[in-house]
Amino acid sequence: MVRRLVAGLAAIVLVAEAAVLVLVHVVLGRTTANQSMSIAGSDPDVMSKATYGMGAGMGAFLLLCAVVIAVAAVRDRAPARPARILLITAAVTHGLLGILAVALVGWAAFTVMMLILCLLVLVLMLYAGEREAAPKARDTPPPPPFGELRPTSP
Repeated sequence: MVRRLVAGLAAIVLVAEAAVLVLVHVVLGRTTANQSMSIAGSDPDVMSKATYGMGAGMGAFLLLCAVVIAVAAVRDRAPARPARILLITAAVTHGLLGILAVALVGWAAFTVMMLILCLLVLVLMLYAGEREAAPKARDTPPPPPFGELRPTSP
């Protein structure tokens, strides 16, 4: 029950974060295009399109993570190995963005990033025990009987 609740909350938070990041990148892209800003002689059109692309890429990544977590919540089963790798990548990304956020934006942004990181790690840890407790799907025959062999004493 707790696993589903945490996973559902994490999926909702990731969808909200994706929407916010896409909105921020759209605003930054439009600002760059309208002001004809350039850094070290870079083309403003290329910079604004790269900003749009980065926003779309980050939004798609976060939405994919949210879908993976939502599927895990609905099925109440641990995600498969590629999905776990995706979620670990998202957790590492949030950790790095948190470090940058504290330096560039402030402690409030750092706190938000760390809360999202904690949700991702909690989802991974809550479903980790299930993966290890699952029976192995090997069809091995039982060992042959020992017959009349008896241990010998020295």
